[in-house]
Amino acid sequence: MKEIETSRLNFRAWREADFKPVAQFFADPIAVQYLGGQKSAEDTWRLIAAYIGHYQLRSYSYMAVVEKQTDQLIGSIGLWNSTPWPELELGYWLLPAFRSKGYAFEAAQAARNYAFSALQRDSLVSYIDEENKASIKLAEKLGGRREEEIQLLDFGPHQVYRYFNTTK
Repeated sequence: MKEIETSRLNFRAWREADFKPVAQFFADPIAVQYLGGQKSAEDTWRLIAAYIGHYQLRSYSYMAVVEKQTDQLIGSIGLWNSTPWPELELGYWLLPAFRSKGYAFEAAQAARNYAFSALQRDSLVSYIDEENKASIKLAEKLGGRREEEIQLLDFGPHQVYRYFNTTK
């Protein structure tokens, strides 16, 4: 997935320098209310390590996404499917300063298309808290259709938004 780029963004591997802005993000209870809540610095470190490990095992993961012009980290967008995870998920979060710029749609669209083309998937999902209106709006803009509500492991109830590969 590191080879994904859009007109304004690059997906890349995580770097140690990403830790500080990600730790600040996960320390803010409002910013991460739909991402499982606040995390300690140690838990944030482990989260980044899990993203890196998932990539090593699967060749895709939640990747660091940066602006091309500045090389500044804007957030994380990508694909997740750990062994206990129900199915391939398109997930995304942006640092607050980079929201409302169209970056989430641009990057999520690229990750969705990667799942369909490179991974040859017929469909994938986003699991979204029903209160997360911004994420629901993005999923719908990406072509996601609400299917059902599930209990997502220990994350509680989540809406399942499914994307279909229409290029086949």
